[in-house]
Amino acid sequence: MGAGHLSEMLSQLPKNHDDQLLVGYDSADDAAVYRISDDVAAIQTLDFFPPVVDDPYLFGQIAATNALSDVYAMGGRVATAMNIVGYPRNKSFADLEKIMQGGAEKVQEAGGVLAGGHSIHNDSVLYGLSVMGLVSPERILQNNQPQAGDVLFLTKKLGVGIITSAHNKGECSQAAFDEAVESMRTLNRYAAEVMEDFPISSCTDVTGFGFLGHLMEMVEANLTAKIDASAVPYIEEALECAKKGIRTGGAGRNLNHFGKDILIKAEDALLADILYDPQTSGGLLISLSQNKAKEFMASLEAAGVSAWQVGHFVERDSHAIIVE
Repeated sequence: MGAGHLSEMLSQLPKNHDDQLLVGYDSADDAAVYRISDDVAAIQTLDFFPPVVDDPYLFGQIAATNALSDVYAMGGRVATAMNIVGYPRNKSFADLEKIMQGGAEKVQEAGGVLAGGHSIHNDSVLYGLSVMGLVSPERILQNNQPQAGDVLFLTKKLGVGIITSAHNKGECSQAAFDEAVESMRTLNRYAAEVMEDFPISSCTDVTGFGFLGHLMEMVEANLTAKIDASAVPYIEEALECAKKGIRTGGAGRNLNHFGKDILIKAEDALLADILYDPQTSGGLLISLSQNKAKEFMASLEAAGVSAWQVGHFVERDSHAIIVE
């Protein structure tokens, strides 16, 4: 669902009053965080969606990876996960077995325990996870805490929404689609483990609101995020597909909701299609101080994690985000 409709509905819900709830939906963060003790807090999140690829095993891996990501975006480690399943009555259960196998393997790779789940019959396939993670209350990462002078890193290429749409239309190469699938099934665990050794200011993962939408949630009223258009990583064919007019409906909704506060000066106007493109199981957006940037990048590279320095934060300029 679009960010505009969601924020409007959430504003009508009763407000939470519990001192142990450290992060709730009022800050549009990636997950809820509830204090259990002075040393431990629980991260709670869930995510599910219909198939984004035809292969049921790969779909299970992608959906699980996407659901697990919120725990990493909050600075935590995965503890338990539970399956969420909607499945047609007249469809072979062999495919569901493959979906759940793919999901279970990713939970295991994340170091978590698959502890159960819930299923219903549904007209179309739906799959995802409810996930619980653990984090020290002193180490919680939120999406709205960057500081002026921080640099911004992104850990996965953009464009997977455009590429999967293009693949469904037969308009992209198998190599580009395979690159998108590999990105979507790669856990953010490995980047998160590197983050544990650094004073990260803020973090979020890039999913349905696209790069610019999730970056907008990071930018507080006193800051502007300046993005270097030439440094933004994307799957190469995504730009070619955008030139053919291939884009997702979600990109349009993201533009409509977030666009008024964003200035794109980049020469190639089609880059906006990639920046607003909804991502399935996207990378982490990470901010930290400039004096730690080189060391952080070196540590990511040593851990085999792809990452790009895509911009920095300054005191508020004319717009919340400026791409140039």
